Amino acid sequence: MTSINPYLLTTFGLLFIFLTTTLGAACVFFVKKDLSVNFKRIFLGFAAGVMTAASIWSLLLPAMEQAEEMGNIPWIPATIGFILGGLFLLLIDRIIPHIHMNSKDPEGPPTSFKRQTLLYLAVAIHNIPEGLAVGLAFGLALKNPGDPGLMAVAVGLALGIGLQNFPEGAAISLPMKEEGSTKRRAFMYGMASGAVEPLFGLIGVVLAAVLTPIMPWALAFAAGAMIFVVVEELIPEARLGEHSHMGTFGFMAGFIIMMILDVAFG
Repeated sequence: MTSINPYLLTTFGLLFIFLTTTLGAACVFFVKKDLSVNFKRIFLGFAAGVMTAASIWSLLLPAMEQAEEMGNIPWIPATIGFILGGLFLLLIDRIIPHIHMNSKDPEGPPTSFKRQTLLYLAVAIHNIPEGLAVGLAFGLALKNPGDPGLMAVAVGLALGIGLQNFPEGAAISLPMKEEGSTKRRAFMYGMASGAVEPLFGLIGVVLAAVLTPIMPWALAFAAGAMIFVVVEELIPEARLGEHSHMGTFGFMAGFIIMMILDVAFG
């Protein structure tokens, strides 16, 4: 991996997390039925597991390592950045109207948006910290070319996030088709939800390049934002209803896969 141009790897990572969402959204052209309840639970649990493991190994631990290398107390930027990330997502949750897949009532300020648009906005909010996390990881690697392990961690993070993005794309396009959207329109919404990730990924790369002193804070910020999404949205929806062990198993599988990717690549 060290022989591959790091900027090419970064471009691949940012595009990969978008393309996997797009491929998932394309399921609307081939799958005739809506997603089963158990599949939704597995997918939501899996996504929660991936994001939790990524927050620990790919974001919080590197944040503390970076802080220590800068001569700071490691847990201070990790803690404060983590809290700020959660507060940021809380603010976004309050000011952007949206609705979750299993909800009837929208959240955020009153709006005249259609349900399909509100569903898209909910997934887009979810994707902000994922894209930011991947971008910061690649940005950190680009800033430290002498440490090939950082690039390996960034690639592993992109693979893990991309892996859980495939069912995510299907999870937005298929329900939209069931609610009356055309297949093409449902696909476009699913694809557009994934476009948020490379956009915020690019923002993360730029932040890492120009704001080196606050990198520990930024990494912890992305971790806090992701954990907010996990606890506020993914885990409750994965546990809805009786006999919801499928969501728990999905979480465990996602956590293990992301942990293996991070440790193996790092």
